[in-house]
Amino acid sequence: MENVLVIGGNRYFGRQLVTRLRDSGVRVSVLNRGSTPPPPGVTRLVADRTDEAALTSALAGQDFDTVIDQVCYTPQQAELAVRAFAGRTGRYLMTSTIEVYDTGEPRPADRPLAESAVDPAEWPVRLELPWTEAEFVESSYGEGKRQAEAVFTRGAPFPFVTVRLGHVLGTADFTGRLAHYTERIEAGLPVLVHPENLPSSYTHEDEAAAFLAWAAGERFTGPVNLASDGELTATDLCDLLAAGRPYRTAVPEPGQQASPFSFDHYYGMDNSRARRLGHPLSHTRDWLPGLIAATRGQELPA
Repeated sequence: MENVLVIGGNRYFGRQLVTRLRDSGVRVSVLNRGSTPPPPGVTRLVADRTDEAALTSALAGQDFDTVIDQVCYTPQQAELAVRAFAGRTGRYLMTSTIEVYDTGEPRPADRPLAESAVDPAEWPVRLELPWTEAEFVESSYGEGKRQAEAVFTRGAPFPFVTVRLGHVLGTADFTGRLAHYTERIEAGLPVLVHPENLPSSYTHEDEAAAFLAWAAGERFTGPVNLASDGELTATDLCDLLAAGRPYRTAVPEPGQQASPFSFDHYYGMDNSRARRLGHPLSHTRDWLPGLIAATRGQELPA
């Protein structure tokens, strides 16, 4: 693998992915709308991925060993990419999400979700939905990812991989999800937690970037779950963030939203395929204390 294109890649673990690839000696290009320049030593391609003419123009004369798509959210974007990259890449990785498993269908109460729980080869694609409306896309995040996976799986003329990430945590997280817990604990406000308080799967931003960079040069295809060992409940997060300080939880009242990462259904992912493929996996309790300390500007005790 000598030449990789990253679509997106200008924030969170995407930027770390780009620098990992570059520092490994790979020739890296980044394609986005141009709002943020790429790191030094990385080629910049500017286009709106939803504008087929602009995308085709930006790709003129280019081909890649692997494309890593960090920002595919809809089946329409996937269909455009299938057309634009036909004959231009030997391999295509799409960054997907644990939320593809949030289908509303009954799920095992205590068995981690394997990749087969959502088969993109069978998932229906509904292009008539309002995928051009930002509010709809945001509210349909998991469904958009499911349908995008389905488009690539059934229609791509190149080998396709979808990496379904557990909830990604890191110092560069722009979502404010861990900050929500810290702020409520420090203010003495209750953290709103479902009464069932069921666990979910997580991964560190470093692990996400490392896995994608590694997978770019491998040969496997299809869905693969990436998550650290060690599922966590909302109160597990509270315990770690509170670090021995008292805190309160409460059940959400009608009309209230539970805190981020509080789930009323079991949300664990089976990561055994990633391990069988040969990539090492961490444990959440190996990295989460250090991450919490880093977000507070602290050092862990020796």
